[in-house]
Amino acid sequence: MVTKNILIVDDEPKTRQGLQRTLENWNNGEFTILTAQSGEEVMRIAESMKIHILLSDIRMPEMSGLQLLKNMKEKGFSPVVIVISAYSEFKYAQEALRLGVVNYLLKPIGKTKLIEAVEEAVKVMEKQVRTGLIEKVVDEKIVDTNNKMDSTKDSIRKAIAYIDQHLKDELTLKDVASHVHLNPSYLSVLFKEQANLNFSEYVTRRRIQRAKELVISTSLPINEIADEVGYKTSKYFIKIFKEIEGITPSTYRKANNESVF
Repeated sequence: MVTKNILIVDDEPKTRQGLQRTLENWNNGEFTILTAQSGEEVMRIAESMKIHILLSDIRMPEMSGLQLLKNMKEKGFSPVVIVISAYSEFKYAQEALRLGVVNYLLKPIGKTKLIEAVEEAVKVMEKQVRTGLIEKVVDEKIVDTNNKMDSTKDSIRKAIAYIDQHLKDELTLKDVASHVHLNPSYLSVLFKEQANLNFSEYVTRRRIQRAKELVISTSLPINEIADEVGYKTSKYFIKIFKEIEGITPSTYRKANNESVF
């Protein structure tokens, strides 16, 4: 499991430590709870590790919480942000929301309110991860096929649904044709005509797309991922993966894992 980071920044030591204690008690080991006393310190931390959720005081000396958010945005850092403030002026909340803050908490903060806000931030973070994952593993040819589904014959829609549900199994044209009650030769011609991909290319591309999801989102060994997407040997799986992606699954994992998590 990849541990994610929650960073609390507040120039008041008691507030900082109190928030940290509450989140340490709430934490189930999925998060590392970090603290910083200034915006400058946050920027240094962000250079060395990914911050997934940021709880930031608005009023801090030298660099305000709002300025910190602007600086992070300029640098390409994009944590899910909860703003903390002793000031209830609407202008602060308005500016914070404009900068993409998901919650605005007023001091003093009750433990229940804090945990509810962080749990909501976790949901937002998980949605961002899923969205980022989808963007990374997208195969334009598969997307093109899916976009044609509304105008595709029912038998081809059923064939594609069957393939998608049985990627781990041996998938032959004969088996799929039997499932949709068509002659294999006719299914082959119809599949190419309707999906703009021949049968074997669709199966291969769909398997590699699923493999990319597993490579990025899990720590499964490559040989287990090969088995999960229907390849009997990891050697052949790696060969096919490299033909389509230009790199091996291990290199793909190294290049993409950190940016997702």
